[in-house]
Parts: sequence; C-alpha cells; structure tokens
Amino acid sequence: MTIFQSIILGIVQGLGEFLPISSTAHLAIIPYFTGWKDPGLGFDVALHVGTLIALIVFFFWDWVAIIYLAFFGSSKFKVQSSKLQLKMESFKKVYNSKLLWLIIIATIPGAIFGFFLESKAETVFRNPLIIAGTLSVMGLILFLVDKYASKIKDINKMTVKDSILIGLSQAVAIIPGVSRSGATITIGRACGLNRIDAARFSFLLSAPIIFGAAIVKLPKLFSEGIDLNVIIGIIFSAVSGYLAIKYLLKFVEKYSYAVFFWYRLGLALLIAIFYFI
Repeated sequence: MTIFQSIILGIVQGLGEFLPISSTAHLAIIPYFTGWKDPGLGFDVALHVGTLIALIVFFFWDWVAIIYLAFFGSSKFKVQSSKLQLKMESFKKVYNSKLLWLIIIATIPGAIFGFFLESKAETVFRNPLIIAGTLSVMGLILFLVDKYASKIKDINKMTVKDSILIGLSQAVAIIPGVSRSGATITIGRACGLNRIDAARFSFLLSAPIIFGAAIVKLPKLFSEGIDLNVIIGIIFSAVSGYLAIKYLLKFVEKYSYAVFFWYRLGLALLIAIFYFI
C-alpha cells in the first residue's frame, strides 16, 4: 500500500463514518474500482481509531457534561473554574440527565448484532450489487423520512422507545451500504428529532460502538505492525472525520438530507454499470 492510498482511504473513512453515505461501502468499493489490494483488518482498525479521535476531540465537553449530568443532576454544577462553570451551564441547556442512559440503551443492539454478524458483513454482504442496492434503498428511505417527518423535538425530549429504535437501526447498519449514521439519523428523524439533534445523537452514539470495536480488534493492528501508512491513515481519518461532523451539523441547520440520497443513488448506478460492464 502506498502513502497516496493511505491518504485516500483515511479521508474516505472519516467522511463516510459521519456523513450518511456508508464508510464500509466506500472502503469496499474503492479497491473494487481501482484494483488496490485489501489493506487488511489492521489498517481498517487504524482508520476507526482515527474517527474515534475525531469524536473525542469534537465532543469532549459534550461527554463531560453528559456524564456529569447523569451522575450529579442538572442543579449541581460545582466546579472551581469560572470558565468551566460557564461551559457546563451552557451544556445544561442542551442535554439532560437521561441522555447517557439513552445512549447506553441504544448501544446494546448494535453491539450484539455486530458480534454475531461481523463475519458475514466482511464477506457475504460485500457483493457490489448488494452494496448498490442498500445504498439506493436506504438513501431513499432517509430522503422520504426526512422530508415527511412531521414531529420536531430536541434531544432532551427523547424517550427510551426512541433510543431502542435508533439502536436497532444501528444494528442493521452492519450491512455495507446501509450507513450507521444514515440509519440512525433516519430513525431519529422518524422519531421526531429535528435534523441537528438527529445527527448529534447519531454521532454521540457512534463513540461507544467505535471504541468497543477498536478495543476488540486492536491486537490485530499491533500484530500487523504500525508503520507510516497506518499513522497517515489515522491522521487523515481523524481530520476528515472532525470536519465531517462539524460541517454536517452546520449543513443541516439550513438544508435537508436530500443531497445524500442523490449522491448514494448516483454511486449505486455507477457500481451497477461497472459491475455489468
């Protein structure tokens, strides 16, 4: 694998992990189009470490506030630094004490399905036509749900039922082309979440899943060795992931998710044409 390939795959992983376009589909299709050799499971783990770094950096204070609220409640922000006090008080307006437990509940289905279906996701489900089908169908569902979702509520109005449904959708996203962020945002919108908070909850929910997967597979990364290509892949995955989070949250303040449907449909058609030709 060359440095150029590491850069491209790192960027694709970072963007695809958080934009509703499916990182696993892109990482499977790029070698299919280009003839590149599979970089191996170790490199795949490295790319996920990069996206985990992006999540930690972008949502660091969010997680501090979410954990603090879960254990100490919303009326006990007693910290020494006045700057930190103001920061925590601002987060109190965004999150409530239930959110951590809702994230934990939503994580369980994805963890269970991921454990039992991982081998199929890495073999059977990587057929190009299956990926083309899931890209287009799930993109259409996202488009329709986002367009016709009638109820609008923020993240603090989420219920246990919402959390379970979003968690189940995350489990389905083990199939390449579905997109973990796309599935969770779709169900979040169907449950009545506004566009920003559907994306925000999706991103927060991805942290424990990516962390767990990285921990389980980390020995594979060390056994295959950490070289310059791996380090570059991590860096570009982290940077592109951070930018994807930042600008998607800004994008959906003004626009719908329709552009991602058209992108997914176009990619699906390209895959089908390439496959049959």
